[in-house]
Amino acid sequence: MSDLGAAMDYISRRRFITAIGQTAAWGVAANSVASLAVRQAFAAGNPVGTELHGLSSFGELKYAPDYQHFDYAAPDAPSGGTFAFQPSDWLYNQNHQTFDTLNTFVLRGSAPPRMELTFDTLMVHAWDEPDALYCALARNVTISPDRNRYRFELRPEARFHDGSPVTADDVAFSYLLMKEKGHPNIANDLINLETAEAVSPEIVELVFNGKQSPRIILALGDIVPVFSRAYYEAHEFDEATLEAPLSSGPWKVGDFKVGSHIEYARVENYWARNLPFARGLDHFGRLRIDFFRERTAAMEAFKKGLVGWREEFTAKFWASEYDFPAARAGKVKQAYFASEKTPLLQGWAVNTRRAKFVDPRTRQALGTLFDFEWTNHNLFYDAYARTNSMFEGSDLAATGLPSQEELALLEPLRGKVPETVFGEAVMQNVTDGSGTDRSMFAKANKLFTEAGWRKKDGKLVDANDEQFKVEILIRAQAFERLLGPYTRNMGRMGIDATIRLVDASQFQSRLDDFDYDFVGLAFTFDPNPTAEALKQFFHSESANRHGSHNYPGIADPAVDTLIGQVKDAQTHEELVTILRALDRVLRAGHFWIPNWHAANHRVAYWDRFGWRDPKPDYKFPVERLWWYDEARAGRT
Repeated sequence: MSDLGAAMDYISRRRFITAIGQTAAWGVAANSVASLAVRQAFAAGNPVGTELHGLSSFGELKYAPDYQHFDYAAPDAPSGGTFAFQPSDWLYNQNHQTFDTLNTFVLRGSAPPRMELTFDTLMVHAWDEPDALYCALARNVTISPDRNRYRFELRPEARFHDGSPVTADDVAFSYLLMKEKGHPNIANDLINLETAEAVSPEIVELVFNGKQSPRIILALGDIVPVFSRAYYEAHEFDEATLEAPLSSGPWKVGDFKVGSHIEYARVENYWARNLPFARGLDHFGRLRIDFFRERTAAMEAFKKGLVGWREEFTAKFWASEYDFPAARAGKVKQAYFASEKTPLLQGWAVNTRRAKFVDPRTRQALGTLFDFEWTNHNLFYDAYARTNSMFEGSDLAATGLPSQEELALLEPLRGKVPETVFGEAVMQNVTDGSGTDRSMFAKANKLFTEAGWRKKDGKLVDANDEQFKVEILIRAQAFERLLGPYTRNMGRMGIDATIRLVDASQFQSRLDDFDYDFVGLAFTFDPNPTAEALKQFFHSESANRHGSHNYPGIADPAVDTLIGQVKDAQTHEELVTILRALDRVLRAGHFWIPNWHAANHRVAYWDRFGWRDPKPDYKFPVERLWWYDEARAGRT
């Protein structure tokens, strides 16, 4: 199916009470000198007690309060036409090839991609800044002196699709509903939300308990959808349903058929169409996503023009499958677009919850048996570079020896982390590319022996003479081509290695239940990730939490300590130091076997679209940026 991996997830509970008409005190002092310093540093760039139009980690905003639109938007572009596309973060990297619910904000069921576009949020990210948020449903935000309260004044013109107003009561209801019943990846970020209060019809306050990261609002401002309270008083929130919920966003659900397709219709009277955060976006009259269970059918639909845009993740297909009549005639184009400047985690998660994978030397040995050099040349047309870091492609990735600043964080952990943490950053094994590199097998054999495994009758066995077995979970048959050479290398070491193909729903279920040995996954982090986001992937709190992203089951006190220090970073430079130290510890633990990465998006499209250059650095939502070009369409 894809060179990239098996999943790029969207996007890291208690009773909910909405307090209406209450005016509360603005809090007390921070809990510690360190956290107070960070809060003060954050407030220096994001002043407390004043109405703000935007927020960022360290107070650096590109757009002034009177900005008219984002630079990457195109206010003069035409509207209309259909954009039938194969979303790159779904077709190749998500865990479903159909859907059985339109409720995308709970764990139950599989929702179609882009349902989040039908909802508004208090704030939105600027896609050309690392982590800046600008007011959307909210017209401004005010931060309390202790940074435990965020007061949002809503835009009075905001409306749901049925014409009813979006009120502070709806916002408060939504945050507390997501905290109690929402998908764990969002609910976890709300763990320190104490309550949400509707102070008036147009003012809502989010109240935190003081334990949150100073930058928590950057993780919450644009991922919590605002629901209609009236709608959910008549409907169950946490059920799988094919009834599209009432929403207020720029798109609404149109025609759909389970197992076939879904369409989103542009909301022509969208309440925010001419406001700065929305101006110049969402040009198409209709978005259409067709569901294909196999690559061949998807490619044939593209060749016929039934699908107009696709990102190609398989190097072999990029090199060999785009020689068809429409491409030769220039009607179909191939192009490269620069990858985003965001940290990438892509690899095989090794499930340490299972006893056979507890020893890190076992995990390192398994990683050693993956011959990237042979794979890249023979299967990928030399299109990729090897990934080594948990934060690949960013300044958060550790390189060389630890700096003095990193050592100041790591020395207190000496004896609690592998000694390799204090040397050169751990890199993956490099082979001669022959596919039979003896040194690769020798290194792996040494590590297996040190971990207590031994050879018996050609099998790698443990102390009880049980053969070492590894099952790699996949959701598409095409992955077998990639994994076949890897499992054969394991077999040469005496491992009983198999590939288990399951359907999309079973794949997701087994992910949520951590029911696998190996599984391939891919994710991106924000350029300045919060402690809450990192906990989703690496902290002991998420190791056994159903539905979390901690797929290897990492439960390491040293890792927890470093993640705990993230919220104390007062500058981007301090955050970089902490995360480089964290990267070193995670890499030395061999919880993930890193894969590979590319510098560009490989995009094929029918020549009937327009767009504005350059693309934003931090996100590439083509369906919201491009538009239908009638002149070009007439030529194709």
